[in-house]
Amino acid sequence: MIVRIWCLGLLLGSVAALIAGAMPANAAQVLITAEEAALPPPKGAIATERRGITRGPKVDVVTGAGQLKSPMRLQLKFEPYGGAKIDPDSVKVTYLRTPNVDLTSRVRSFVLPSGIDMPEVELPAGEHMVRVDIKDTDGRVGTTSFVLKVAP
Repeated sequence: MIVRIWCLGLLLGSVAALIAGAMPANAAQVLITAEEAALPPPKGAIATERRGITRGPKVDVVTGAGQLKSPMRLQLKFEPYGGAKIDPDSVKVTYLRTPNVDLTSRVRSFVLPSGIDMPEVELPAGEHMVRVDIKDTDGRVGTTSFVLKVAP
């Protein structure tokens, strides 16, 4: 009986080690798949910035402009106004394609009240338009769209 339990423990430990070895701890998070990138872009979509005066929260793209290399670091900064705070549960990230692809579940574990910080993100080569929507604790909405240009 003791030998069986010891063998079972050894077997389970070996399986866990194999799984851990197959999945590197520092593997990059796939944000957009090649299949999603192959979807057609929406007609008439353009990247937008805030316009006019608003007290809604602001989303700033910290990630560098120009041609990026994958894997890359994706950083966004949230800026609330008027004493409000960002509601992290309200963050929604969308890949603008036809149909749109909801990326929220892929970034959820990297969302903080101060922004999104994903150390290693995998993206296929090409131009990827992304929209981020947030709300503050006063219910005001902030949104921004931006393009990630990934070099081949």
